Amino acid sequence: MGDLEDSVRASDVLANERTYLAYVRTALAFIGFGFVIARFSLFEREFQAIAHVPITSPNISTPFGTAMAVFGVIVALLGAWRYGVTDRGLRRGRVVAFSPVAGYTIATLIATIGTAVALALLGLLGR
Repeated sequence: MGDLEDSVRASDVLANERTYLAYVRTALAFIGFGFVIARFSLFEREFQAIAHVPITSPNISTPFGTAMAVFGVIVALLGAWRYGVTDRGLRRGRVVAFSPVAGYTIATLIATIGTAVALALLGLLGR
C-alpha cells in the first residue's frame, strides 16, 4: 500500500459508507412511497366504481407518485456518485465538501414536494 492509502482512517471510510447507506434508505423510501401514492389512485377509482360515486377531482396521485419514485432513483444515483467522489478524496488525503448549490437545490426540490403534498391534502391542488 502507498502512503496515501495508509493515511485513510477507518472511521472516515466507515462514515462515508454510513452516509451512502443513508442515501440508499432515503431512495428506497421515496420509491416505495411513490409506489403507494401512485397505487392509491387505482384504489380510489375502484372505490368510486363500487360506491357509484362520481369522480369530482382530477387524479394527481399517479403522476405525483411516479415523480416521487423517479426522485428516489435520482437520490440513489446521487448517493452512489457522492460515495465515489468522497472515497477518491479520502484516498488522496483530501476532504471533498458537498457543493452548497447542490444542497440548496435539493432542499428546494424537497420543499416543493412537501408543498405539493400539503396542497394536495388540503384539496387545493388539481382543481
